[in-house]
Amino acid sequence: MTTLMSALSQNDLDYIRELIQRHSAIVLDQDKTYLIETRLDPLARQLGLASLQDLMTALRTNLSHDFQHRVVEAITTHETSFFRDAHPFETLKKVILPELIAKRPPGQRLTIWCAACSSGQEPYSVAILVREHFPALAGSRLRIIATDLSDAILARAREGLYSQIEVNRGLPATLLAKYFTQQGLKWRIKSEIRRMVEFQQGNLATVWPSLPQMDLIFIRNVLIYFGVDTKKAILAKVRGVLKSDGYLFLGSSETTLSLDAAFEPVPIGKTLCYQLRPAKIPSH
Repeated sequence: MTTLMSALSQNDLDYIRELIQRHSAIVLDQDKTYLIETRLDPLARQLGLASLQDLMTALRTNLSHDFQHRVVEAITTHETSFFRDAHPFETLKKVILPELIAKRPPGQRLTIWCAACSSGQEPYSVAILVREHFPALAGSRLRIIATDLSDAILARAREGLYSQIEVNRGLPATLLAKYFTQQGLKWRIKSEIRRMVEFQQGNLATVWPSLPQMDLIFIRNVLIYFGVDTKKAILAKVRGVLKSDGYLFLGSSETTLSLDAAFEPVPIGKTLCYQLRPAKIPSH
């Protein structure tokens, strides 16, 4: 592992934090110095710059949106893995998908949204699960939409090419053999799975792209990066696209409690999901 070109000053770090919050609403705590530096270091090398100070000079003098966007992308790419935490996917397989399939009229399409999808492991995990256990859904009866603010990470997701380390994390060997082909030292997910996912650019903290009504929404391990007001705004917009009997999945350390009273927690096994509370009928 290469060492950092150089450390950033407190003034530089504050400038980066303000830039990140302005463009993505993500709040980076003071203890995130190492994360900022380690994620900007490869970008500086890629741009042919000799130090992180040179990157900061370029950032302060080149005010183009594209350059700022590249810096934001470099820092806000989040951790992900196939079938992350396992139990939400078990809940999806054993309880939620069977329930929704039974509720919907024959032939009606289910729509699933994976927000902040990073390099695609989450939506592809959903697609593989459906292909394995609900093959009748895998055609026109299912739509999986995956969004992320980073164009670069979305390009990676669309390509569906993963390192050995990435496929070793959470992906059973049987599914690797069945749904991936080896290309040199990497593994490419088969086109039958790639075709099941639509990737779109979208920033949760700004204006959302046009979205259909959703049966399932995954916004896992994302809200933890936002301030309270942004969390409330995101959950308010979720209310507008989640069907009345749909489900919201958050990360294990995230909750709607004290943020949005319209959601009620629904414990299913090890998984805590959220649904919209039934609308109150006004009394006369």
